Amino acid sequence: ASSFASAPRPAWDSQSKMAPKRKFCEAEAKDEAKKEEKKMWGGRFTGKVDPVMEAFNSSIGEDRILWKVDLEGSRGYSHALERAKVLTKEEGKAIRTGLEKVGKEWALGTFDIKPDDEDIHMANERRLTEIVGPPGAKIHTARSRNDQVATDVRLWLREEGAEQLKLLADFLATSAERARAEVETLMPGYTHMQRAQPIRWSHWIMAHASSVRRDSERLKECLGRVNHMPLGSGALAGNPFAIDRRALAKDLGFSAPMTNSLDGVTDRDFILEFSSWATMLMVHLSKFAEDLIIFGTAEFGFISYADAYSTGSSLMPQKKNPDALELLRGKTARVLGNHMTLLTMMKGLPTAYNKDMQEDKRALFDTAATTRAAIQIAAGVLSTLTINKEKMRAALSPPLLATDLSDYLVRKGMPFREAHHVVGSAVKLAEEKKCELNELDSADYTKLSKLFEKDVSEVWDYDKAVELRDDIGGVSKRAVLEQVTMMEAFVKAELK
Repeated sequence: ASSFASAPRPAWDSQSKMAPKRKFCEAEAKDEAKKEEKKMWGGRFTGKVDPVMEAFNSSIGEDRILWKVDLEGSRGYSHALERAKVLTKEEGKAIRTGLEKVGKEWALGTFDIKPDDEDIHMANERRLTEIVGPPGAKIHTARSRNDQVATDVRLWLREEGAEQLKLLADFLATSAERARAEVETLMPGYTHMQRAQPIRWSHWIMAHASSVRRDSERLKECLGRVNHMPLGSGALAGNPFAIDRRALAKDLGFSAPMTNSLDGVTDRDFILEFSSWATMLMVHLSKFAEDLIIFGTAEFGFISYADAYSTGSSLMPQKKNPDALELLRGKTARVLGNHMTLLTMMKGLPTAYNKDMQEDKRALFDTAATTRAAIQIAAGVLSTLTINKEKMRAALSPPLLATDLSDYLVRKGMPFREAHHVVGSAVKLAEEKKCELNELDSADYTKLSKLFEKDVSEVWDYDKAVELRDDIGGVSKRAVLEQVTMMEAFVKAELK
């Protein structure tokens, strides 16, 4: 039998051990019908819901994470209803007291989820009404779960995004600190996985930090668009009780209410944008991880990983595997998959809320949890790895200075394209003579171009080569430290 056959099945699967037995019982059917009458949306229904459908329809397993922001939204909405005279001051106060008690139950882990609690909104409202009685039944006046869930997710994402901005700042601070401390270390830079030109190890660090800085900027911009309030949009056509949506937005910390009620309930751009941001971040971290995995191989030996971010082999005692970095690569695929799920889910929906959109939260929450962990893992690996300066230096070889040899001829007046051709001929000659470029004698060079003089020997200096690249963004010590200083200033501003 295949492994899939024995895998656990979801609760809504009729073959699952968790699924209810489907034998007909008249008394049970009557009980179900009575229970159906108690559903918050059950007034127009007379038949019972298939138990498999009950489980298939439920989202409480995923959206319970929203309990805190759901209560926050209801607390703000109670003030709006009170201002609109839908609630008396006494009812508003009773509701807010009740919401606080519900929140304590969630915080203490004592909240009892009932079978009819389809989602976090119904669970919280049900429990609120149990605690405060009739006033609790008024909290949903002119509010739909359509605008409620959209508001909850924005509140949650606003807070989650702010926390991840701090984690990104920590990664950037770690990058800047390490780059400043190890700025003297030279290593080969690579293109096409071939040694290309000498660079500073710190320049490599700041290259990845630059990508993550853009990720930080993008997330901050995204959160600005997250911070618009759908609450008060109702199911799709707005609120008929003249609530003050501007005051409500201010109460909940939103920059403004959304200006179209239909857009308010159908818009999931903010989730797609966060998911797109997360996808780009993980691609950057995957590239970062791949470089470090290569640098840590025995063939390179540039770095070694801390035990805290490595594992061993169950068979080979000598192995020290960079599992943290490999999982950064692997979990990138997971976040990419979640993004495709969200795009595919939204691509053909008619305008307004559709139940398909219930599936957005599983992908969103998983992506956010993954990026939150990934940023911390990347910072942890970078802060604890050890570099082998000697091996980095030893990997430098004269062919990395072939471009500098071309530049030598350019400074003597030769057009670059001609210089490039002459140096290419020098490389070929060195290969034929089975020697390094710097081992060709003066006669060899003079034969290639009369512009070559004794001072050509000064080209073969790696430190001089990096120092010549002293412009903005270059690899000279000054240029790299300038990058570091700019990053430190960015982090300081972000952490204010």
